[in-house]
Amino acid sequence: MSTALAPPRPPAGGARATYRRRLLVLAGLFAALAVAVMLSVSIGAKPVPLPEVWQAITAPTGTENDIIVRSLRIPRTAIGVLAGIALGVAGALMQGHTRNPLADPGLLGVTQGAAFAMVLSIMVIGVTSLYGYIWFGLAGALIASVGVFALGMVGGRGGGPTPVTLALAGTAVSAFLYALTSSMVLMDEQAMDVFRFWQAGSIAARGGDVVWQVLPFIGAGLLLALINAPGLNTLSLGEDVARALGQNVNVTRAVGVAAVTLLSGASVAACGALSFIGLMVPHLIRPFSGPDHRWLLPYSGLMGACALLLADVVGRVVARPGELEVGVVLALLGAPFFIALVRRRKPVRL
Repeated sequence: MSTALAPPRPPAGGARATYRRRLLVLAGLFAALAVAVMLSVSIGAKPVPLPEVWQAITAPTGTENDIIVRSLRIPRTAIGVLAGIALGVAGALMQGHTRNPLADPGLLGVTQGAAFAMVLSIMVIGVTSLYGYIWFGLAGALIASVGVFALGMVGGRGGGPTPVTLALAGTAVSAFLYALTSSMVLMDEQAMDVFRFWQAGSIAARGGDVVWQVLPFIGAGLLLALINAPGLNTLSLGEDVARALGQNVNVTRAVGVAAVTLLSGASVAACGALSFIGLMVPHLIRPFSGPDHRWLLPYSGLMGACALLLADVVGRVVARPGELEVGVVLALLGAPFFIALVRRRKPVRL
């Protein structure tokens, strides 16, 4: 999936050294992701040595380890990679468009929109399967984001949304949908059980079907992010400067919101409310990428996948033979780390 966010062609002159350094960082992130993937498929309640993992992939014989690797670990790792890439890229886009260092994909109402639609599908239609209500979650995320974008256009310059109006509209819509969702789950025990598990955030028990369900949406979101990166670089200079340079600010903002909606909506519908990734990853990687979103986006995607897989591995190890949900681990590790980062160093200016 990261090929859709390939870095630009190497520049000429003295900038080639910077380009080579950024390529080395990109290669290092790919290597880190490979290590995270290996840990994810080999570590769990029943550890599987890497040679047996390779045998299960290339020449399965139907052993218990083969079943664990092929039926459980590989789909779980795949959805973790996709969700991590999607949330990392979405977080970088959201912070760039709102120019808010505390922005994350949930600011557009994606999380609460997905939750509301999933709970509604359980109560009204009687959907009970993950493979059924994931589509309702994705639709709810898309509708909520469109609603936030429409509200954000009110009062915007030239009829377009501004970072402030987007943030205010997202906060208002999220609070409204959360209130509706909370009132519904109090009246339905089954909806409460599903919502409680979904709210914690997890990539466990996600089969290959879920991977194929969200893959087209994440792929489309990454393509839009690639298209949006140059315009976002111009927009970071200020809206007036961007317009003077011939940039259509409203179109750039709309493409960015569409990318964030597809990326975060698909991952949230499949995995639940995964905190920390979209908020923290861009801050961690921006010192290496600089303000250029053509580099920041692929860096954030790879870093997000690494962080999500490693948090999932930690959740399996610390609670054996059970496990902690990855959303819980991300919250436990991410919150104090973010506080320490803010206290010890100034966040890179957006």
